[in-house]
Amino acid sequence: MGAKTIGIREDVYERLKARKREDESFTDLMDRLLDDTTVDWREGFGTLSEGEADELEQIVADSREQTSDGLSTRQQEALDEFAETEADDETA
Repeated sequence: MGAKTIGIREDVYERLKARKREDESFTDLMDRLLDDTTVDWREGFGTLSEGEADELEQIVADSREQTSDGLSTRQQEALDEFAETEADDETA
């Protein structure tokens, strides 16, 4: 197998060198890093059991409801405070 020479910045070289294992060549390092990043991101999707999926769905729904309630409360408080400020300005 042939070899290629590539140019890389000094800072990139230092980062690669820091990740290189003692018994590993730079070719082996790059091969390992590329193997780590080429994993299909879709692997593992759909592996929840039906019970786990239902539980996760409920947790997400509860979280969204809490967020919505919190936003509504803060919005109402801001409107009330604004109304009070307006009323104070009118009486002054």
